[in-house]
Amino acid sequence: MSFIPNTDADRKRMLEAIGVAGIDELFADVPAGFRYPRLDLPSPVSEMEALGELDELARRDLDCTRAPCFLGAGAYRHFIPSVVDFVVSRSEFSTAYTPYQPEISQGTLQAIFEYQTMIARLTGMEVSNASHYDGATATAEAVLMSVNVAQHARTRVVLSSGVHPQYREVVRTYTQGMGLDIRGDEPAGAGLEGGAGAGAGAAAGAGMAAAAERLAAACDGATACVVVQSPDFFGRIVAPDAMRALADRVHACGALLVAAANPVSLGLLVPPGELGADIVVGDGQPLGNSLSFGGPTLGFFAFRREHIRKSSGRISGETTDREGRRGYVFTLNTREQHIRREKATSNICTNQSLNALAAAVCMAALGPRGLRRVAELCWQKAHYAADRVARLPGWSLCFPRDPFFHEFAVRCPRPVGEINRSLKGRGIIGGYDLGGDYPQLEGCMLLCCTETNTKADIDRLVEALKEASHA
Repeated sequence: MSFIPNTDADRKRMLEAIGVAGIDELFADVPAGFRYPRLDLPSPVSEMEALGELDELARRDLDCTRAPCFLGAGAYRHFIPSVVDFVVSRSEFSTAYTPYQPEISQGTLQAIFEYQTMIARLTGMEVSNASHYDGATATAEAVLMSVNVAQHARTRVVLSSGVHPQYREVVRTYTQGMGLDIRGDEPAGAGLEGGAGAGAGAAAGAGMAAAAERLAAACDGATACVVVQSPDFFGRIVAPDAMRALADRVHACGALLVAAANPVSLGLLVPPGELGADIVVGDGQPLGNSLSFGGPTLGFFAFRREHIRKSSGRISGETTDREGRRGYVFTLNTREQHIRREKATSNICTNQSLNALAAAVCMAALGPRGLRRVAELCWQKAHYAADRVARLPGWSLCFPRDPFFHEFAVRCPRPVGEINRSLKGRGIIGGYDLGGDYPQLEGCMLLCCTETNTKADIDRLVEALKEASHA
């Protein structure tokens, strides 16, 4: 409850200003029996007792700090180096507002500049902006940027069904009323890209290659962009050759290729920028940002230099002052606060500076070798888990021939909700129920492993799944 320090004199002046004689008259429209209800509250307790009660309530929840977690689907538990929290907790950063005035915001602007540099290198792109709200809004802004690059002459957007469902939903929300033709992920489509349950005789990666081919076939002269995700929502990876072929086909139509990616995976996989992507987006939560009940997080956004005048959001640039000293400023602003409204590419009014700072500190602390090691551990542990789960009676991989990063989909012998309740009873956080987003995958679960999952955790999961199969 907030405390508003109004004196009796203050209240009297306010009542007089609105022409009301007293508080009772102010609330005359509220029935008398509801104005001052008697609250059945417990007796007051001390701060120490209140904290103890809150701690006891918190212990009833099963959270990632107390239980092995195999839930991913866009938000991931990773180890966060202590230096990350130390830096972002400094008052210079944690209390700083959006840096409109560069003369008093050099530290924040330099931190954003360093973040941009690392994201550009990580994605294989030439430019990065200062971040968006999350991966979903970054994807939506990439679609708007593609339409702006085409000067609104192209109105078709092709979305892969493997793009995170929430990303696709935000794209549709962002663009409603713009007259865009968004296709490629329609619920009534013939089936999920990649061939769920593809035959064992299929070549490795053939499902994702076929999916890339279908996306390319849907691209024509009216298309502004094609949006693909790798690793996709199911953890599957588009092979480099298939991605290059898709980029060539998309560019031949005069469209742009937007690639969504997991930043940790880029420590191991070929960056999308080297495979022909024009815009690379994703959620930066895996880089030094905790799960925090789903947010806040940051959306990274990188692109080719030729499109910089059509980009959304903010860009921190390096310059020199009149005395030749290095300095940092926001530059090439394309939002409506800085240029004429009709010329603005976006109305994005902020960026996630503190979250981007956490990502920058995390990337700096890990370095290229450290990030690659994290990615390798994720890969190895997920493949160990997938192999063990697939050997259980009644369990099978949904995409057995497609390469994957640190998530994989499995078909369960019982409803996913029942499986997860059984796992919770054994102190394990299970996977994501895919049936809610993909009806054709009813009874399938998405499992995730990161470097935080030990071999003992995975073995414990496998035994619990074995027991849950016929509980």
